[in-house]
Amino acid sequence: MLLTLENVAFGYDDKRILENISFTVNEGERIGFIGQNGEGKTTLIRLMLGQLSQDEGSIYRKSGLKCGYLAQTGGYESENTVYEEMRGVFSDVFGAMEKLRDTEKALARAEYGSGEYRDLSAKYEQLDKRIAAADGYNADVKIKTVLNGMGFEKSYDQVISTMSGGEKTRLKLCRLLLEEPEILFLDEPTNHLDVPTLFWLENYLASYKGAIFTVSHDRYFLDRVVQKIFELENRRVNVFRGNYSKYKVLKAEKVLTAEREYEKQQEEIAALKDYVARNIVRATTAKSAQSRVKKLENMELLEKPLPPPRPPVFRFAFGEKSEEAALGVEGLTLSAGGKTLAEGVSFAMRRGEKAAIVGENGTGKSTLIRTLVKKSDPAVRWGRFVKIGYYDQENADLDPEETVLGALWHKHTGRTQTEARSALARAKLTAEDIEKKVKSLSGGERAKLSLVLLEAEEANFLVLDEPTNHLDLLAREALEDALKQYEGTLLFVSHDRYFIQNIAGKIIEIADKKLTVYPCGYDDFNALKKQAAAKAQAAASAEDANRRASAQTASYRSKAERAEDAKRKQLAKQTEKDISDTEAEIAALQEEIARPEVAADYKLLGEKCALLDALNERLERLYAEYEKLI
Repeated sequence: MLLTLENVAFGYDDKRILENISFTVNEGERIGFIGQNGEGKTTLIRLMLGQLSQDEGSIYRKSGLKCGYLAQTGGYESENTVYEEMRGVFSDVFGAMEKLRDTEKALARAEYGSGEYRDLSAKYEQLDKRIAAADGYNADVKIKTVLNGMGFEKSYDQVISTMSGGEKTRLKLCRLLLEEPEILFLDEPTNHLDVPTLFWLENYLASYKGAIFTVSHDRYFLDRVVQKIFELENRRVNVFRGNYSKYKVLKAEKVLTAEREYEKQQEEIAALKDYVARNIVRATTAKSAQSRVKKLENMELLEKPLPPPRPPVFRFAFGEKSEEAALGVEGLTLSAGGKTLAEGVSFAMRRGEKAAIVGENGTGKSTLIRTLVKKSDPAVRWGRFVKIGYYDQENADLDPEETVLGALWHKHTGRTQTEARSALARAKLTAEDIEKKVKSLSGGERAKLSLVLLEAEEANFLVLDEPTNHLDLLAREALEDALKQYEGTLLFVSHDRYFIQNIAGKIIEIADKKLTVYPCGYDDFNALKKQAAAKAQAAASAEDANRRASAQTASYRSKAERAEDAKRKQLAKQTEKDISDTEAEIAALQEEIARPEVAADYKLLGEKCALLDALNERLERLYAEYEKLI
């Protein structure tokens, strides 16, 4: 057991947000925490971390529990480089390694078998075990694995303070993964991640040793990572075993069962009351009527099941159809900030097609969308009668000082106020919400308002840039359903793989400054990418094998060549010995010449000097021979 909550309640300003919350998080569990925006998911995590105190109930934590928390926003504010910051996770290990190296040097100087030597040996062994227990010898490998997987392979030396907010949040996640806490709290960890990084993170978390408690609206992520769903609804937490897809089934079954049990009990109560009413005054049946009164009094009444939250409703309709060739792009160059993102971009969209644009962050997906809707590039040809409806992920076309109702009504004056209010209400923007100014809305509320404005355009070609950003699961699924039923043409950018999988019939990928069209759905696209990667790996392996074979062939030598090589090595070895011997003779002769009695004997001194000259000449010849041999 890592954490247990018993009957926990919490509220702000006399408004109860959480009530009667009870559950346990055990070692190694993978839990997905879901619920509508504003229900209190982040608040509950902060209670579990001890950052807030509950109003009622108890929270028990394992003694010394090590927690890691990734908030939705906020990362590092540091003047260190990326790699320096990650090495900080292993500062104790690297310190132990430095001590180990110092101990090695001291051992080399100590006398073997001495007391000092034994003490140093014991210290060396202790440090080595400490490093090995922390897997410290692989620390740099771990750092590079995580940084490369999270998209920082080219940013090791970048100073963190120069990074964007999204990059800092990703870097915070890198550090948490390296710290390996016993329980990892992740609040929307898939924000700011492109699809390849998402796949890497999911695979990495599959082998993570600790428990994971994650808030996420990414259904694909929830299906691949978690084994249990905690649903926050009507201020309480319901627990379902399985991933998100399994939760959907179990949730429907639970709602249906609760409704049936409640209705069955209500029918039983009505029958008992009817019997009592008809028989309580009769002497012959009064006794049986009293028994039914007691049964009613002792009956444990079931609470009437609260209806599941009503999802928003979106409706995308249009009047006139476009021509069959809705969009043609031929030889387009995508650029941003003076940098070319892609060249020779060419593709076409037929009326009624639904296509997703995918690719890593920074490849030009949003740039392509914006270039298309501007209609200013001659490489882009829109079909006749095409009416474009554009959704901007930044909601930049919303006036922050306008009211919600005004944002819709003033742009579409042909609608009555009742029609405008009805459209906003379908999107779950309440009567209270529609009087607010746009600037006071949450991200999810602004997204819903922008989608209502998009509906009002009645466009036959929708161009959407990250339409699921800020939407909770109910809203994402509602938008998904609406776009499935939409009969117009649809081109969209999204990182929501579940959304892409359920809507797109064509995948347009931007990678390596090129655009490639895959006339298939997302699952088939992924299968094709895996096949291509496997072929590339096989080709690389074959090339490597050929290179090694060529090297072996090049290094093959005949028997005579090997004998000649052995002879050369033997001569080199002998020459080394001759050089050493000659140098020793020269040193000894120089010592003799320096003696006073030799220096005083002119004839003997001349003989010694002549011999020294001969030895020096011999040494030069030996060095010349040795250079040729090696």
